[in-house]
Amino acid sequence: MEIFRKATIVRLRSHNDKYLSADEDQESVHQDRRGTTKNTRWTVEIVPGSNVIRLQSCYGKYLTATNIHFLLGATGEKVLQTLPEKLDSSAEWEPLSDDGVHVRFKSRYGQYLRANKGVPPWRNSITHDIPSRTVTQDWVMWTVDVLQIRVIKDDAESTHSSSTFSRIESDDSFIVSLPLKSEGRLIYYETGDDSGNINKEIGEKSLIFHGSELIELKKKLEEETEMEDVMIWCRNPLNEKLCPLQLHLPPNNATMHIIVFPSSCEIDK
Repeated sequence: MEIFRKATIVRLRSHNDKYLSADEDQESVHQDRRGTTKNTRWTVEIVPGSNVIRLQSCYGKYLTATNIHFLLGATGEKVLQTLPEKLDSSAEWEPLSDDGVHVRFKSRYGQYLRANKGVPPWRNSITHDIPSRTVTQDWVMWTVDVLQIRVIKDDAESTHSSSTFSRIESDDSFIVSLPLKSEGRLIYYETGDDSGNINKEIGEKSLIFHGSELIELKKKLEEETEMEDVMIWCRNPLNEKLCPLQLHLPPNNATMHIIVFPSSCEIDK
């Protein structure tokens, strides 16, 4: 809870390396890999005299736990953006952390903000639910990136002196906008089959990769594509021929365009 007492704007990153994002319809929410859009910025409001917070989207609406089933016959209720005439506890979340790194957000129903994955309509969806002990524990864990903090003026000089921070002052406090953390490496990828053919129907997808080693990228792509034991290939920029990526990733988090094949495939280079 302590982090939210000073934070004024945060973004929340799920176990899928995607960010909680407010849809443009100003009602739904989802997960998005792009963490730099305004839709992933949430303004923090602390409910006076309590350990709960409200999260307000860029559209001025509150992240709200509803009692509407996400899918009939399945667990999990919808999470929406709402702006009721009178705020109630459905827009309140209790931040809980067991390890000091990851945060769970408990709704008034005793359930937790959950980032789902799987096939549509579960993919990229957000619900609140009680996680199972064996499968979905990580799904309710969120990493909090603080984008802006409020500091009482008495502590300002000793706490923050960097000229890289932007400041918006009021009578008793000022707002400090923190530089964004590295977004990682943007990777565009296509998938192929055992015969070495690229699947043009699926087309090119993208992900943000936060690692630095080829073996980490391989594991990440296996999770994303649901393929086992993949090989990563790229095109030679000089002749457009395919060549395997075997040693190191390009430096400086440079954007990559790759093709992912099963290791059993035969490719005509």
